[in-house]
Amino acid sequence: MITVVGTGTGAPVPADVLAGAALVVGGQRHLDAAALPDGAERVVLGPLAPALDSVAKYAAARLPVVVLASGDPGFFGIVRALAERFGAEALDVRPGVSSVATAFARIGLPWDDAVVVSAHGRDPRTAVNVCRAHPKVAVLTGPGAGPAELGAAVPADRVLVVASALGDPERERVERVTPAEAAARDWGTAVSVVLCLDGTRALGGVRTVAGAPGGPGRWALDEGEFTHRDSMITKFEVRALALARLGPRLGDLVWDVGAGSGSVAVECARLGAAVVAVEKTADGVERVRANAEAHGVGVDVVHGSAPEVLSALPGDPDAVFVGGGGRELPAVVTACARRARRTVVVAMAALDRVPAARAALTAAGFRCDGVLLQSSRLAPLPGDVTRLAAINPVFLLWGERAAASSEGVVQ
Repeated sequence: MITVVGTGTGAPVPADVLAGAALVVGGQRHLDAAALPDGAERVVLGPLAPALDSVAKYAAARLPVVVLASGDPGFFGIVRALAERFGAEALDVRPGVSSVATAFARIGLPWDDAVVVSAHGRDPRTAVNVCRAHPKVAVLTGPGAGPAELGAAVPADRVLVVASALGDPERERVERVTPAEAAARDWGTAVSVVLCLDGTRALGGVRTVAGAPGGPGRWALDEGEFTHRDSMITKFEVRALALARLGPRLGDLVWDVGAGSGSVAVECARLGAAVVAVEKTADGVERVRANAEAHGVGVDVVHGSAPEVLSALPGDPDAVFVGGGGRELPAVVTACARRARRTVVVAMAALDRVPAARAALTAAGFRCDGVLLQSSRLAPLPGDVTRLAAINPVFLLWGERAAASSEGVVQ
């Protein structure tokens, strides 16, 4: 039997668990803190494969093995690797309190509505995008993805709670800092977890399902659900297909370039993505912000003209929607394609601009497709009859990067 014990957040390892163990595996600090039985072999966790090989040798000889881990080893912990290698039936898991639960307890907040994302040994961009999109996020950190890196990338209005050495009565520290303060410090190696909070929404409401909010009940919302100017808004038929091709999801970053009313930006944010909306008019900027607030989502609105402003945007987007550009459209599409990791979708009313936009995408290595969308909506007439009212046709062009992958999905 392989006994897996969660420790490191204040709970000592029970003596009866260690008694008789032939092999004890764990981090250096866990091994140092435990009263190991005489004669037991110690394996310090570093690279996982050699440690698992040692466990396999003892398990094959039916000798008792104890694995010490931080907090709850079934929560982004070693239980997954052990179960995959030896089978769940070979494990006796004794969970401790996770670092996430401990950190939220230290600051007196519930965490059933928190999104938890691991940046340990992973590209931190997913964690950053989740922090940009959601008001309450716990980030499990690692080298190159700690408080400084998060602070340099998350919105300035967030509060970062950095919890270090949780459970250690002498070294534990829980500090509230601004992103700028976090970015300017060297935090060392004792950080357990970082909480990223929107102070105005950190408490949240009563939840039924834990974790990230479920997707919206519907999308491709009616134009009447957005403030817009003179019907200058992406119609819901076009928006429906654009969303399908953009594929916005939790952990993604989406740009809405030439945002106008921000209807596409808002819908992408409702589906869980972090969103940057680029709009050149001052009244348009305010309109996008108002629509985002009305739908309860966060959208980072940038006032400026594309393509010039795009080079200053932080982070490469997973997907880009281009809803404006005029004569600058080829240059805008080129700039977006240069940065997009997965998809670029372009909506055009002027069909003579389609060839140039397509050429810009294919030149950047995208596979292209498109469709002319023509729809007619039911419209009432006097006398209790109905006619079909045609909507202006729009050509939707999309390009998908050949090397696009599923990276960015929270696991």
